Amino acid sequence: MRHVTQLATAALTALAMLLPLGATAQDGPLRIEITEGVIEPLPVAVPNFVPETPAATEMASQIARVVTEDLVGTGLFREVPASAYISPVTSFSAPVQYADWKAINAQALVTGAVSKDANGRINVKFRLYDVFAGQEMGDGLQFSGTEAGWRRMAHKVADAVYSRITGEGGYFASRVVYVAETGPKDDRRKRLAIMDYDGANTQYLTDSASIVLAPRFSPTGDRVLYTSYETGSPRIFVLDVASVGRRELPTAGGNMAFSPRFGPNGQQVVYSMEQGGNTDLYSMDVNSGQSTRLTQAPSIETAPSFSPDGSQIVFESDRSGSPQLYIMPASGGEARRISFGQGRYGTPVWSPRGDLIAFTKQNKGRFHIGVMRTDGSEERLLTASFLDEGPTWSPNGRVIMFTRETQGAQGQSSLYSVDISGRNLKPVRTDGGASDPAWSPLQR
Repeated sequence: MRHVTQLATAALTALAMLLPLGATAQDGPLRIEITEGVIEPLPVAVPNFVPETPAATEMASQIARVVTEDLVGTGLFREVPASAYISPVTSFSAPVQYADWKAINAQALVTGAVSKDANGRINVKFRLYDVFAGQEMGDGLQFSGTEAGWRRMAHKVADAVYSRITGEGGYFASRVVYVAETGPKDDRRKRLAIMDYDGANTQYLTDSASIVLAPRFSPTGDRVLYTSYETGSPRIFVLDVASVGRRELPTAGGNMAFSPRFGPNGQQVVYSMEQGGNTDLYSMDVNSGQSTRLTQAPSIETAPSFSPDGSQIVFESDRSGSPQLYIMPASGGEARRISFGQGRYGTPVWSPRGDLIAFTKQNKGRFHIGVMRTDGSEERLLTASFLDEGPTWSPNGRVIMFTRETQGAQGQSSLYSVDISGRNLKPVRTDGGASDPAWSPLQR
């Protein structure tokens, strides 16, 4: 257990600190190397879970498949295929034949079992083993839920496995709210949608009668802020995810209000509002509807995002002549500029860890998703394309999701993800075009 955990933790710590290329993390018989920005994935075996009741047979294999896809999708793990197995797992309580798993170089082994009780509830249990150390990693866990929630339980298993091996929190049992897009580029229809982090279980929260933009989750994941044009000008609405009930927030009538985001306490919202031809930042108490003006600059202030402790706000402003990033106290006051590279910066989002800020950068005709320290140092560009924009952080601060749009009259928006080292860039599955993603906290 110690070898797997210390090894993976060391490698991930190196990533989090954005070490120079060529750094290596190593400990004991297991090894993950970071060379030229590439980690050697850890071989993991996830045999089909054992069905302990006949009605659970199909679900047992489906859950094991989702667990495998979650782990392999991080780029930190490599699946040991079932065709290589020497000893099948037919009983959850049977002793592990470590020699057989060592022979096929499975360095981590996940076993599980699934049952369905008389009330239709599903029970999922699992164990994680360090094959080379010849011991179990932590205690086995069990999750219970409805049959409809089987994917969520699979994600929870994967989160637990990921956390025990890496020492970090997981992000698989989370959801993403985004703008679903249909139609040609000159007549794009938009509505809010929500899905599991991997694109499964899509649900639509609004219709496409009005343009909607920039949905943002509350800290508890039960509400979504967004901007809608249903009144003819941009206004801010808050939507209850469970009931899909919604209401407009009482910003000053007749003025454009947009770019809302919750504070970490879930009761405060920061947003942009145009008044008299000038756009400033405002803070609102959600319960009372009382707003306070935070900035007084003769420039455009927008895209605010709170620090995790709620004490500061990072935002975009063109007060220096071009869009750049600034940080100020959450109550307003003097702002300090943190972006000094070439190009234009926007859509900053504070990492849930508090150590990094993600942003969109436009320079020399290309768009990038990047990260920097909160003082503006160690800027690192993770992507480059015709149009990348609007980053959002995974709950553990390891992965960033964003919008990528292709060029031309037939160009379409889609979602992509990348980890904070710039590795593992990949598309996110959605039903049709998609933009403006926002990641939820972990589901409990």
